[in-house]
Amino acid sequence: MSGQAANTLLHDGHAWKHFSRTAPAATRRAIAAAASEGATLFVHASFAFVHAQERGTVLPEPLRSLAQAILAREAEVLAGPVPACVVRLGYLYGPHSADLRAYRGAFRLGRPYWAGPPDAPQYHLHQLDAVSALLAAARARNAGRTFHATDGHPLPFAGMMDAFAHRVGRADPRHLPLWLAPVVGWLVREEHRQQVALPMPAGSLAPGIPGWAPKFANTRQGLDQVLADWASESGERGRKAGAGRRP
Repeated sequence: MSGQAANTLLHDGHAWKHFSRTAPAATRRAIAAAASEGATLFVHASFAFVHAQERGTVLPEPLRSLAQAILAREAEVLAGPVPACVVRLGYLYGPHSADLRAYRGAFRLGRPYWAGPPDAPQYHLHQLDAVSALLAAARARNAGRTFHATDGHPLPFAGMMDAFAHRVGRADPRHLPLWLAPVVGWLVREEHRQQVALPMPAGSLAPGIPGWAPKFANTRQGLDQVLADWASESGERGRKAGAGRRP
């Protein structure tokens, strides 16, 4: 299997520079490794947002070049020496996201964030659901196919992150005004601003992975799991610290 760390709206765009520089070589290395190990199927994790370009949406630069690079990697995988399938994942979030933890800290300090327009829904997917989706796709009969895996309920970034802010104690999360776009490039990269403004059609993308469905049917459920996981983690650390203080 291969994945893409850039597939999240939580990094304010900085991960795309690394992706653009390393993705071609990384994909080829993954294909070569699969071939040398005798893999019978290669599962390539891709990005659901490229669906917009396939449907004829004219993307601005640099987002257009990113989408073209992603589609090129998909084609390379499907044409490679190992039977392969592609799974286009929604933007990832979950308890293992360092970026989401950073947002928690920023919200607690009352810092504003780049929320984008309130009427541009994007596809999202919990990290645990992404894992189950990739495993479900790993069937020989899926070779040559391209699937989509999202929670089926597109939601604007502003709606998702405001809901997260409410869950971590910030009742009135502040947004950076959209008119600041020309001067916030040092803080929020253009790729991120373009992605949160890119609307997606409602509903689940087709085709979905046969036999797979997300455990977290929407971001509300997913965010509740994130907070529960963090609370459990914090409690476990507290128990260990308490045990360490015993005589």
